[in-house]
Amino acid sequence: MINASESFKGASARRGSEEGFRLGYAHEAVSLGGRGALSRRLAQGAVALCAALVLSVALAAPAFADVLQTDVVAGKTVEERGLAADQCLDISAPCAIVVGADGKTYFERSADEPCKIASLTKIMTAIVALESASLDTQITVDNEAATVGQSSAGLLEGDTMDLETALYALLVPSGNDAAIAIANTLGASMAQDGQSAQEAFVAAMNTKAAEIGCSNTVFDNPHGLDYDQWAGDAQSTARDVATMTSYAMQNETFRAVVGGGSTTITVTGADGLARSVMLESTDELMGSYEGLCGVKTGTTDAAGYCFAGACSREAGEFYTVVLNAPTSEDRFYDTAVMLDWTYGAFESVPLISAPSTVDYRGETYPLVASVAQSDWPDSTVPATVDDPALSVELFSLAGGVSQQVSFNTLEGDISAGDVVGSLTFTQDGQTVAQCDLVAAQDAPAPDFFQKIGVWWDRLFRNMQGQPTVAESACYNTTTGLSDR
Repeated sequence: MINASESFKGASARRGSEEGFRLGYAHEAVSLGGRGALSRRLAQGAVALCAALVLSVALAAPAFADVLQTDVVAGKTVEERGLAADQCLDISAPCAIVVGADGKTYFERSADEPCKIASLTKIMTAIVALESASLDTQITVDNEAATVGQSSAGLLEGDTMDLETALYALLVPSGNDAAIAIANTLGASMAQDGQSAQEAFVAAMNTKAAEIGCSNTVFDNPHGLDYDQWAGDAQSTARDVATMTSYAMQNETFRAVVGGGSTTITVTGADGLARSVMLESTDELMGSYEGLCGVKTGTTDAAGYCFAGACSREAGEFYTVVLNAPTSEDRFYDTAVMLDWTYGAFESVPLISAPSTVDYRGETYPLVASVAQSDWPDSTVPATVDDPALSVELFSLAGGVSQQVSFNTLEGDISAGDVVGSLTFTQDGQTVAQCDLVAAQDAPAPDFFQKIGVWWDRLFRNMQGQPTVAESACYNTTTGLSDR
């Protein structure tokens, strides 16, 4: 996808610009001698694996040259989990991460390694803008913004637009011009102690990054360029970018902007006339990968090819980050592979399975446990669960399911349905489900004369060193996942 406006002319002459990389990638896409376009590579992978979805990518019988034993899967390294190569991610990016909407990290590779992140910077630019001003705030394009060059939305000096429109110019084509315009306009009201408007805005970006937990992130401009006059100390990590992405995706305006693909905006020129500006998305997966709903590309010589993605399906929403991928094709391919792997590793695991049954309220239920009735020396109460079909959706590569059973002390009359204990299910040390054990049948306590008999019975049992209360037992077994 190439923007043909004057703003992009000559961009391919410099590999430091995002659009220069995009032009180079477009050229590579039609070259018979290159690795091929993203769509071709994904399609070949899909054919090799008989995949059902166009552009759905899996690991196509590779040599697993990029499967690392140090990759971390749900908190443990591949080596610690003992995973086979075909269970692991084969990606080329040196730094990557997959995080769920619940904050759980499912995969990471050098996720805390400091890196340049290029235009992924604009995620934080958008966050600060959205939290600093209303969407109808007027943004003005000054000379600095109009002439910043490289990746551009095609804005001209003197253009004005509301903030919402400016965010489209910022995020859809990765407009450096929009980034400067937003920072210089909104930063003017933030500046103090001799700060320029842009310095004040960037300071707000750093403050916000620290506030949301990005502990290894420093910004020094609002667009992410990192060479010549823009060279500086800016850096972040895959983990921090995932944190920014997750945070930004909670904002409905941000979500709509990054999830809409290419679009057209209307700006008011310096002459007071309205002008339409076509914005072409830099997100090659948008509209091609099932559930993808954003987010942002970034490319410079120092940063390599970067992409922060978001994907939402019925099974959940996940955020991916790829930093310093070797080619533009690789960043999107790696993202698709990471998402395929993550979604594919989830399984619905049944939690209740017992070898015997019991009649409970006129129906057949699994006999999950027998719970000692303490008023008797040798009596137990059959127990079941209210939902024998209890199951949980789990990330299978995090290991098997374990259960812990707790039995209540049962005294007095017990009625069917009374809670007599509980089951707690864990995976990798984390609780994934809980349920009550309930009495399947009525179990009366001993009457006066029976209590006398129980007293004598326990006396003789004590004399003979025998148990005076029956032993509780659990018959439930979990299935579906093996321990690792």
